[in-house]
Amino acid sequence: MKNRAAVSCDVIKSVFWILLVSSFVWGVAQQRLINFQRMKLLEAIGNERNSKVITLIHRQETVGFLGLPIKKYIQMEDAEAVVRAIREIPDDKPIDLIVHTPGGVLLPAYQIAKALKDHKGKVTVFVPHYAMSGGTLIVLAADEIVMDKNAVLGPIDPQLSTPKGNLPAVSILQVPQYKDWKDMDDTVVIMFDQAKKILRQMEQYVRYLVEDNKSKKTAQRIIRRLVKGQVTHDYPVFFSEAKEIGLPVTDKVPKLIYKLMDLYPQPKNRRRS
Repeated sequence: MKNRAAVSCDVIKSVFWILLVSSFVWGVAQQRLINFQRMKLLEAIGNERNSKVITLIHRQETVGFLGLPIKKYIQMEDAEAVVRAIREIPDDKPIDLIVHTPGGVLLPAYQIAKALKDHKGKVTVFVPHYAMSGGTLIVLAADEIVMDKNAVLGPIDPQLSTPKGNLPAVSILQVPQYKDWKDMDDTVVIMFDQAKKILRQMEQYVRYLVEDNKSKKTAQRIIRRLVKGQVTHDYPVFFSEAKEIGLPVTDKVPKLIYKLMDLYPQPKNRRRS
């Protein structure tokens, strides 16, 4: 009986490892097929528009042999990859950048935006669904922004990282209205100083990206609406409002771009709130 039990246990272990390895191999093969389909679509978009297409798509995907979802956002590695791609494109070649991101780290976002701004050929940024926060900063570098009518941009008011989470710089500057300086902790005073600096920096970034294509009045309206905290950081800026504040938006997103986004599916078991 013991021998039979041992054999049964070995069989179960073998089946388990076979299933695990099979799942891993199937996942890798499936991801390679999707990547191939994505590349073919990017090539088709570029041929259709006579442009070089770059993507900055951060979508939660089920990856790895355990099928775990990985959340993505703008990081330093994105700047390295996108800026390198821009550098390799001839000066007179139009660039089409497809952006789908919740935002992320400010420095790489601005690096990408500046590289796009400095490109001599036309830069078109497509927003099929959303480009929030740092994604919006990148969008501002475009000569033309092509948004779906239901797509959204978002405020780019800078956030200061603290042990209690990210705090809006514009809100930190309001603290003296409610507390006397003598009642403030030294940390709050330092945060106040940092908030002033980062807001000034963000205004400079936005002016560099938009002012030569816009009047100073329009640039200031964009800064006031997107940088200076008139709304919360997750406020959705839809097509109509983007147009109203002076952004160069149109709404004719090519069908091939929607097909491309279909190849970035969300995990099937993702909970819905």
